[in-house]
Amino acid sequence: MFKFKTPNEKTLKIMSEVAKGNLNDDFELKCLEKIKKLTKHEEVKITSSGNNSIFIALSAIEGDIIIPDQGGWHGFKQIARFLNKNIIMLKTELGLINTDYLTDLKIKPNSALIYTSFAGYCAEQGTKAISKYCKDNQITTIEDASAGIGDEKNLLGNGKYSDIIIASTGSPKLINVGSGGFITTNDEEIFKKTKLPQKLSKTNEIICSGIDSELDNVEKNLKVSLNATNYLKKRMDNTIHTHKRGVNVIIPHDDAKKISWNLKNALPIDKSGFITICPNYNRVKTKAIAIEIKNLDYQCLKKEYLNKIIEEIELNNPH
Repeated sequence: MFKFKTPNEKTLKIMSEVAKGNLNDDFELKCLEKIKKLTKHEEVKITSSGNNSIFIALSAIEGDIIIPDQGGWHGFKQIARFLNKNIIMLKTELGLINTDYLTDLKIKPNSALIYTSFAGYCAEQGTKAISKYCKDNQITTIEDASAGIGDEKNLLGNGKYSDIIIASTGSPKLINVGSGGFITTNDEEIFKKTKLPQKLSKTNEIICSGIDSELDNVEKNLKVSLNATNYLKKRMDNTIHTHKRGVNVIIPHDDAKKISWNLKNALPIDKSGFITICPNYNRVKTKAIAIEIKNLDYQCLKKEYLNKIIEEIELNNPH
C-alpha cells in the first residue's frame, strides 16, 4: 500500500516538545534566517497559511492581478475577487507561461502576475524569462513556491527572479507541517502597506518549530520528488510537458474518470489520495489523469513503487 506524505518523525517530535513547553528556542527567528537564505529575500513573514500569504501579497498590489488561465491555484482568483481587484486571465500553454501572450494584454501600472513554480505541478515555469519581461514592463512577479522552494538549480523560489515569494507549509506540501506558510520580498513597502492582513495572519511557535525542522530537508526532498517524476515521465507515453521538471505526471485521456477509478482501486493508499481527475484549473483544463507524486511519502518514491504505478497505467492503457 502507498502512504500519504506526513511530517517526518523529527518534526513531529520537536513540535510536540514545543507544545509541552520543553523547548524555548526562538524558532520563528531560526525560520526567518533559513528562508532568507533559500529565497535570497531579506524581508520574511511567517503566516497562518498559504492563502493568507496570497492575501497579503495581493493586498499590496494597486493595479491588475494577472492570473494564468490554468495550472495555477484557484485561491489566486478567489482572493483577488474578495479584494475587489481587476483580474486579467493570461492565456497559457497548458499552464506554462509564454511572455508573448503578455504583450497582447492591456495592463494598468502597478500590476502583478501571480503564478506557481510548477504549472499544474507538472512543469517548471520559465522564471528567468518571466522575470525579465515583467521587470522591463514594471509588473510585479508573485511566485507561489510551495512546491519549488529549495530548488538546487536556483530557478524556482529565487528572489533574484520573483519580487514576492509565497508558500504554504500545510499538508502535503514540500515543507509539510500541516499548517502555516510564509511570504518574502526585498521590497520593504510590501509589508508596510499590508500591516492589517499581517496581524490577521499570525501563527505560533509550534508551527514555526515544525517549519524550521522541515526546512533542513527541503532541498533533498524536492530533489527526490523531481527524480521520481522524471523516472515516470521517461517510462510513460503521452505525458504532458514530458521534458519539464515537475512533481506530478499528467496523462491526457478521453475517459479520465474511468481510468482514474481503476487506478485508485489498483494503487491503494492509506489516506487521502494521489490521483486527480482533470479538467481541473489547478492542473490542466483538458481531460487527463494526474499522478500526484508530491502527495506520496518519500519511502514510496523508490523504484518498486514507481514501477507499480507504471505497470498499472500500462494495464489500463490510458493513451
